[in-house]
Amino acid sequence: MRKLRTIEMNRLTVDEFREADKLPLVVVLDDVRSMYNVGSVFRTGDAFRIEAVYLCGISATPPSTEIHKTALGAEDSVCWKYFKTAGEAVEELASVGYEIYSVEQAEGSTMLHDFVPERGKRYAVVLGNEVKGVHQEVIDMSHGCLEIPQYGTKHSMNVSVTAGIIMYAFRFCGME
Repeated sequence: MRKLRTIEMNRLTVDEFREADKLPLVVVLDDVRSMYNVGSVFRTGDAFRIEAVYLCGISATPPSTEIHKTALGAEDSVCWKYFKTAGEAVEELASVGYEIYSVEQAEGSTMLHDFVPERGKRYAVVLGNEVKGVHQEVIDMSHGCLEIPQYGTKHSMNVSVTAGIIMYAFRFCGME
């Protein structure tokens, strides 16, 4: 077994990425304070070829050295948009037919392994602040909540890790 060189991986150019079909998924970051987490979400979003990242509230926006450090240029390939609040982003997405799910531990949440996204639908997932999670008003606006089962002592995971798990689930568990 031989490790592939970058040139052998035949990755898309930024222009090819922009023209390529996307996973019908928008990731909404609700007051994510770490620019490194924001950058990581961009990089993972590029890997799974999602539609966009919506940055809300205190979430930083490109250009930023800190975002670039973890995004490694994915902030240039993945479309993004800024909103004053996540509620505004959710309103816009809902108005054009997206099904909205907050990723949160909530009464009646659906465990991620029990959720099967439907082909032909467009989805948005809202990921919350590293300490406070998704704002309750955004949860109230959502079609539901998705929860990643956890079996240890901690009650949450890093937001960028959560984003990766969620994007993987949407890419490989029903939509593609």
